[in-house]
Amino acid sequence: RALLDVSLDARRGEVLALIGENGAGKSTLMKVLSGAHGPDAGTMLLDGQPFAPGGPSQARRAGVAIVYQELNLAPDLSVEDNIMLGVERQQLGVVRRREQRRLVQQALDWLGHPELTPNRIVASLSIGARQLVEIARALISQAKVVVFDEPTSSLPSHDVQRLFEVIQRLRSQQIAVIYISHFLEEIREVADQYVVLRDGQTVGSGSLDDSTDQSIVSLMVGRSVDTLFPEVPHTLGEPCLTIEQLSGQTLPSKVSFQVRRGEIFGLFGLVGAGRTETLRCLFGLDATTTTGRVLVDGRSPAASAAARIRSGMGFVCEDRKAEGLAQNMSIVDNLTLSKLQPYAVGGLLKLSERNARTADWMRRLAVKARGPEQAVGQLSGGNQQKVAIARVLHQDAEILLLDEPTRGIDVGTKADIYRLVGELAAEGKTILFVSSYLPELMAVCDTIGVMSRGRLLETRPTSQWSQNDILAAAISG
Repeated sequence: RALLDVSLDARRGEVLALIGENGAGKSTLMKVLSGAHGPDAGTMLLDGQPFAPGGPSQARRAGVAIVYQELNLAPDLSVEDNIMLGVERQQLGVVRRREQRRLVQQALDWLGHPELTPNRIVASLSIGARQLVEIARALISQAKVVVFDEPTSSLPSHDVQRLFEVIQRLRSQQIAVIYISHFLEEIREVADQYVVLRDGQTVGSGSLDDSTDQSIVSLMVGRSVDTLFPEVPHTLGEPCLTIEQLSGQTLPSKVSFQVRRGEIFGLFGLVGAGRTETLRCLFGLDATTTTGRVLVDGRSPAASAAARIRSGMGFVCEDRKAEGLAQNMSIVDNLTLSKLQPYAVGGLLKLSERNARTADWMRRLAVKARGPEQAVGQLSGGNQQKVAIARVLHQDAEILLLDEPTRGIDVGTKADIYRLVGELAAEGKTILFVSSYLPELMAVCDTIGVMSRGRLLETRPTSQWSQNDILAAAISG
């Protein structure tokens, strides 16, 4: 069961936070609200009237709009065409462009972003600007309820503040806002009330002013989380990974650093600093545009992903949907594709043995799924991330390149991943940890390097950094 006897009330001019672990049922509930799924039981009321949409277009016309974490836009169309898609102003099959453009411009002006012109192609916009296009679409349809599903997971900090300003404007217009997020500090900034889902059921609700973070987390995970950042003792050993003057076609630029066995080395930087590009160059994904040297235990592996895997590297990329996982393939395929040798005999695979090994990894990482044969695309974001991490563990990687490994993951699962990273360091693994979330870098990493404009500016032991120092270094360049 994805949902069972869930109840909530969203009021006009109020922000309701919907909180829960990955797989708790939040996305399914939103699909029911949007008309993508039909409920098996229960009722919904919108403005006191029965609400049972036959599909997303009916829900949108009734006044329910959802801004999904994975933005639902047509990138090759203009801002205007995306906003008006499905609700075009037309007469006898001819679109009334002048009327449409006036409505679109009004919505963009109301959002406070007149620089977003109706004729801009969406593919040319930043993630933050694309999100505004989604919100403008909701305004055009005169939404009564706007749902934000993990809206800040891919936004830089300045766009997050702009989003919060827009949410306050929606509140001032007496629009009900449902806000889904895993960041409790973010929820406290924008929301008034909260509802917690666990295993498809409502397990708690109330005013955020009357609740502590600890009580909310305990409701989410069904147990006491003693600490979000569990400490796992580990010892730093000899240098394992050495990078010398690593450069790409655009980013990074002459980056050099060294990571030891048993060390968790954090990389921080603002959007465009070159953190992801550095990891891609390290893993041989941008081999044709790379200069410099990468040494593993003093040896230089060939500049290809296959050679880097053989040298002991494993890469968990930040975009699990587009690059990190084959969404239409099974858990077992995704988890074992980078290392099939243990199951190969005469060109055939020992499927039962492969399934059993996959089930072991699923138990170790607490992956919620029907079984190894389930398609990865059917899992929640957090469980997909666990599969991506399990893959590099399965291939016996000694050097783990983790790019935003906790993005879009709930608090309980984050704590599990932090503990796992600590345990891997205690086993002597070498870990390169990229994150935009400073509290986790400060709590998890032994060493932190700050990047700006493709360059590694400064590296220090974590104890010698403060969050203000890190931000100041990243901004100053």
